[in-house]
Amino acid sequence: TPDQWLELANHARARNLLFISSPFSVKAVEILERAGVDIYKVASGEINNKILMDEISATRKAIILSTGMSPFTEIDDAVESFTKKGCELAVLQCTSEYPVKPENLGLNLIREFKARYNLPVGLSDHSGNIFSGLASIALGADLLEVHVTFSKDMFGPDVPASITFEELSLLSDGAHWIKKAIMNPVDKDQLANNFNNYRSIFMKSFVASEDIPKGTVITIN
Repeated sequence: TPDQWLELANHARARNLLFISSPFSVKAVEILERAGVDIYKVASGEINNKILMDEISATRKAIILSTGMSPFTEIDDAVESFTKKGCELAVLQCTSEYPVKPENLGLNLIREFKARYNLPVGLSDHSGNIFSGLASIALGADLLEVHVTFSKDMFGPDVPASITFEELSLLSDGAHWIKKAIMNPVDKDQLANNFNNYRSIFMKSFVASEDIPKGTVITIN
């Protein structure tokens, strides 16, 4: 009900979270607006729903666009439509397979989307593990979407494609760690200079094992 959506929104705000939701109808947009949604997620099956897209873009809220079942022509049209209306937009590589096999994940599209759209790009991940998300961060993804379950022993169509809350914590920590590493490139020569004290301890040097008269030709012995 609208009151329950408002309760969810208030709970998110109390937890210092952005309230994000995927509407599937104009009525749903109206309910979410009253609840104070922060960001709209456009689900893969709605990318060519022009009526819904116009309703969402009219709110001038930030939008996350999923691309699970669409060719580039549909994605291009949606991106152009949203950007022309001045909407802040991010695009997710997504494969509508639950769980998705590694060979169908499409991690190569992270960089391709970035080059094609010059927008924040992420991964909507249905793999059911944290490896895919961490790999996408290493390839430059700006955001991740995952499904979460209380337990992988639960029943439901999303469970095989979901991670647990413990895994979500690991994913979050790992993503921030990798992102920090990527954003701080290292100069190898400067790094070596920083370890001069260690060099004197660990690097090898020549030491005479006996007195050497002047003029002696040095050999390995």
